[in-house]
Amino acid sequence: MAKAKTVFYCTECGNETPKWAGKCMACGAWNTIVEQEAAPKAKSGRSTGIRSAFHSVKPVTLSEIDTAEEIRFHTGMGELDRVLGGGAVKGSLVLVGGAPGVGKSTLMLQICGSLCEKNRVLYVSGEESTRQLKLRAQRLGVGGDHLLVLSETALEDVLQAVSGEEPDILIVDSIQTLYNGALDSPPGSIGQVKDCTMALMQLAKGRNVTVFVIGHVNKEGSIAGPKVLEHMVDCVLYFEGEQHSTCRILRAAKNRFGATNEIGVFEMLDAGLEEVENPSQMLLSGRPDGAPGTCVTCVMEGVRPVLAEIQALLAPASYGNARRSSNGFDFGRAAMLLAVLEKRGGLKVSACDAYMNIIGGLTLDEPAADLAAVLALASSYLDKPIAADLAAIGEVGLTGELRAVNNLDQRLSEVCRLGFKTCVVPLRKGKPSAPHEGLRIVEASNIGEAIRAALGK
Repeated sequence: MAKAKTVFYCTECGNETPKWAGKCMACGAWNTIVEQEAAPKAKSGRSTGIRSAFHSVKPVTLSEIDTAEEIRFHTGMGELDRVLGGGAVKGSLVLVGGAPGVGKSTLMLQICGSLCEKNRVLYVSGEESTRQLKLRAQRLGVGGDHLLVLSETALEDVLQAVSGEEPDILIVDSIQTLYNGALDSPPGSIGQVKDCTMALMQLAKGRNVTVFVIGHVNKEGSIAGPKVLEHMVDCVLYFEGEQHSTCRILRAAKNRFGATNEIGVFEMLDAGLEEVENPSQMLLSGRPDGAPGTCVTCVMEGVRPVLAEIQALLAPASYGNARRSSNGFDFGRAAMLLAVLEKRGGLKVSACDAYMNIIGGLTLDEPAADLAAVLALASSYLDKPIAADLAAIGEVGLTGELRAVNNLDQRLSEVCRLGFKTCVVPLRKGKPSAPHEGLRIVEASNIGEAIRAALGK
C-alpha cells in the first residue's frame, strides 16, 4: 500500500515545504514546522482554467463606490461595539479567541438576543447539541423567532443551511470542529482550519453575511492553527480573564475597520456576562487602606482612560541572587525601573526580591505607568504607605528623569472624577496643566522629587 503523501506546514505563517526544517524559511520562526497529509488536488482541464480566467468580472473606479449606506450595526453590547470600532460590519469575518471557559460562547450567544430582533441569526455549534444550546439560552435569557440553532460539524451541511435559511449573521462555534469532507485530514488540523476559514470568508464576502467564528487557543495563548488564519479574517478579538476572577477583558489584536487599542470590560456573573461601563471603579474596588507598596496610575486603552492599581513587594533576598517576578507588567521594564531606582533613587533594591502585580488582570504596556511602579517599589522598600487619594502618571528615563505622556489632561480628568485629591505628574515646562477642581497637581522633574512628594522621604 502506497504511503500517503505528506507536506510540512509552518504553524506561524502557513508556508508549505516538502521536508522538515528547524527554521521556517518564510518567516524565520524556529520549531514551527509540522507534518500534515497533503490535500488532494482537484482535477481541472485546460478549458476550465481558461474559463475561470475570463469569467465576467468588471473593476470599478474608486469614485463609483457608494459609501452613503451605513454598513455598521450594533451588536447589543456596547463594550463589544467599542472593540469592533463602533459596531459590527456587514460582510465581515470576525475571529474570537480565548482560553477554555473564559466565556466566548456565552458572549456570542448573549449578543444573539439583541441581534435577532432585527436580523436573522444562525448559530452553528460543533461542540454542543441543540438541547444544550436551549438550556444555556434559557439561563442567559436569550430567545427569539429569528434565532436559528444548528449542531453540525460538516462544512458542506453548514453552507447548505446558510443557503437555505439565508441568515444575516452566522456564528460558528468553533472553527476547530468544522471539517471539509473533501480533505483526508482530521478536524482541527492545519489544512482543515485553513480550508474552512477560506470557505467562510467567501461566504461573508459573497453573500454579505456577517460571520463570527470562535477559535481555541494553544498553550502559548495564541489562536490554535496556522498564523495565516489571523491574516484571512477581518478582525481578531482575544477574550482574556483570570481563572479565579470574574473580570473579563476583550481586546482587538487586528481590526480592518477600526483601531486595535480599544478594550471591552465584562464581569462574569451567574446570568452571563455583564458590561462594566466604569472599569476604573471596578479595578480599584477592594484596594487596601494604609498598606505600603501600592500606587494608582491612569493608562489609555484606546480613547478610554482606565485607572489601574500597581502593587509591589520588596523583601530581603534569601539567596545570593535576588528574584524578580512580574504579573501584568513587562518584566524587562520592571528590571529597568529597579535599576533606575537604585542608581538614581538611592535605594538598595538589588539585594531584595522584587514582585510586581497589576490588579484585575490588566496588562500594562504603556510607559505612563512607570512612575506609579517606581513609587510602589519605593513605598514597599521604605515600608511607608502612599496616600490613598494619590495617583501618579509619567514615564521614567534611564537618568531618573520624568518624561511627559500624551493625553495628560484626559487622564487627570478621570483621576479627578474618581475622587483622587493629588496626582504626581512630570514637570511640563511652559505648558501648565489644565486646572481640575479638587485635584492638586504635583509636578516633579525626576524620581527623587516624586518619591519625596509621595512619601515625604
